[in-house]
Amino acid sequence: TPATVPRVVDGDTVGIELIPPAGLESSEKVRLIGVDTPETKDPRKPVQHFGPEASEHTRRLVDGKRVLLAFEPALRDYYGRLLAYVFLEDGTCVNLAIVENGYGHAYTKYPFLFTDDFILAERKARTRKAGLWGPP
Repeated sequence: TPATVPRVVDGDTVGIELIPPAGLESSEKVRLIGVDTPETKDPRKPVQHFGPEASEHTRRLVDGKRVLLAFEPALRDYYGRLLAYVFLEDGTCVNLAIVENGYGHAYTKYPFLFTDDFILAERKARTRKAGLWGPP
């Protein structure tokens, strides 16, 4: 499903505008499947280590860009956010790129189609000491 990203909420959540709405709301908050980044917006928690950097990384990847969304059977999370994989026009999976670059970890609490790929990407980022796995 084609969309644009007018805003980045934090490292693992973005605001999107669907082109056309495709049976969903025209404007949605999307929680990226398979990735969890340090918190920056949770009012119950302080900003976590590397949270601002993770948010900025996601912003550099998608802010203002056209993207494609892909879904799994579970379309929404507990908070009503749309769950999706976000792809850049060049085919890059943003969700996986965040983990590969060390700005988040594989979020395996809930099963998803590409769990093994995300776990492997996290292992490689840890081995390289990339992003949040690097020195403080």
